[in-house]
Amino acid sequence: MKLKNGVKDIIAVKTEKMNKMAKPLSPDLLRKMNAYWRAANYLAVGQIYLYDNPLLKEPLKLSHVKHLVVGHWGTTPGQNFIYVHLNRIIKKYDLDMFYVAGPGHGGPAIVGNVYLEGTWSEIYPNVTQDEAGLKTLFKQFSFPGGISSHVAPTTPGSIHEGG
Repeated sequence: MKLKNGVKDIIAVKTEKMNKMAKPLSPDLLRKMNAYWRAANYLAVGQIYLYDNPLLKEPLKLSHVKHLVVGHWGTTPGQNFIYVHLNRIIKKYDLDMFYVAGPGHGGPAIVGNVYLEGTWSEIYPNVTQDEAGLKTLFKQFSFPGGISSHVAPTTPGSIHEGG
């Protein structure tokens, strides 16, 4: 079967892009991606467990920890890992794409990333990009009158509710 020139051109462009992706990432980019991943993981842990002291400026006390923990850590590191790498690919190739996360209690990962990107604070200006905002974010997660422990319609960019 002979391909038309247009299809050959598309295949050539895709192959060239794939070859560029195969090159190792620079140490600086790896350092930045790792820092972002760690920050997203910390935000998720803070949402699940912390009621106060969001930057751990003082030794952790029982009064800083939520009495009832709802939400799952287990899916969080993997979702954050996917999120940071998708962000790299989206930026590199100027892609328009969706990140489809399964249902369940993986909310801390997505909320943490949306907060890191600044979108959460744009939609919810009372959750600022500072220590006070972190405290608000952590306190409201899976808390009466706050936000749910899964990605819900109130999560910016969410088009599906899991749980």
